[in-house]
Amino acid sequence: MYAIIETGGKQYRVQQGDVLAVEKLPAGPGETVAVEKVLAVAGEDGLKVGAPFVDGARVYLKVLGNGRGKKIIVFKYKAKKNYRRKKGHRQPFTRVAVVKIEAGGDAQA
Repeated sequence: MYAIIETGGKQYRVQQGDVLAVEKLPAGPGETVAVEKVLAVAGEDGLKVGAPFVDGARVYLKVLGNGRGKKIIVFKYKAKKNYRRKKGHRQPFTRVAVVKIEAGGDAQA
């Protein structure tokens, strides 16, 4: 069984037991988050596709921890004008594990 969910403006194909890094969620380590923006759910009974979301479907994610990604350098430069600006950025993320997928009433534990 797998599901396609949307969180943080991105879409992810997830199965039970998957570990992934998503855009930062307002939850601490050990907490469980329910994602209701489920675009599709596939199981033994076939594929359910939402318009835009599947009614009653939920994916439960357990927060493993928060972190920040690799540093990127943003450097602005204009030739011959003595204009230089250097800035760094580290994107925050939340590492989560998929605990359970509910497909509108029936659940896989």
